[in-house]
Amino acid sequence: MTDTHGVWMTQQTKDRLLAELAELSAPQDVSGGEDISDQQARQARIHQIHDLLAVAVVGQDPPDDGVAEPGMVLTVRYSDGDTETFLLGVRDDDQSGLEVYSPQSPLGMAITGARPGEERTYQVPSGANVTVTLLDAVPYGLHQTQHPA
Repeated sequence: MTDTHGVWMTQQTKDRLLAELAELSAPQDVSGGEDISDQQARQARIHQIHDLLAVAVVGQDPPDDGVAEPGMVLTVRYSDGDTETFLLGVRDDDQSGLEVYSPQSPLGMAITGARPGEERTYQVPSGANVTVTLLDAVPYGLHQTQHPA
């Protein structure tokens, strides 16, 4: 899930993960009767958050070179003509209205490394192939100054 080069995330994502970690790490009320599977799930999530934070690259924008990579706000056009703008990064609940796709998602893996005008195809869980064309790739910080919340 993580790679040795780091995982790009916003400061808001890091703050949310730290808050979740604090909540998960707080002493548990043993009278609540948390069963072993709940304890294991909590421990697994704690380890997952630790792993993410250990390799986090927080808010450092990638170069403004138009190449699709984590930390970039991408605009793509699907083969049916629809367009979508989203952040390629760690999924989070609050990104100023932007949808967030993980670099490990089918779309994220397909579009990473693309330059404007390049067409990429990826497979969705139903087995269908989807074709997208990268229209624009802007660093998240630059996008935020151009499109304030």
